Amino acid sequence: MIPKSDIGKAVSYMVNRWQYLKRYVEDGSYEIDNNLVENAIRPVASGRKNYLFAGSNNVAKRSALFYPARVGSNAKLQGLEPFGHLRDILEIIPDYPVNRVADLLPVNFKNH
Repeated sequence: MIPKSDIGKAVSYMVNRWQYLKRYVEDGSYEIDNNLVENAIRPVASGRKNYLFAGSNNVAKRSALFYPARVGSNAKLQGLEPFGHLRDILEIIPDYPVNRVADLLPVNFKNH
């Protein structure tokens, strides 16, 4: 049995996640943590929560102006040119099938 000390808890944590640690060591493309992703989505996630309490439609509309910047940041992370990606999305989205809108996310986007 692993001791209940801080070191024991750390060892227990590692042992319980051994299969994931092995993947990290075997494949050099894995990051040791997901800080890059968490930092990229944090403003969107906190914004989503805060926009529930925007106070008025005008404030909510002004806040929504920041979302294209988020799309641009994510496009950049995927190796896309941000302005071009946003332009392409805005050109095709009016006729795009709603059940395929996830295709327009930077991670899934192919040049249309």
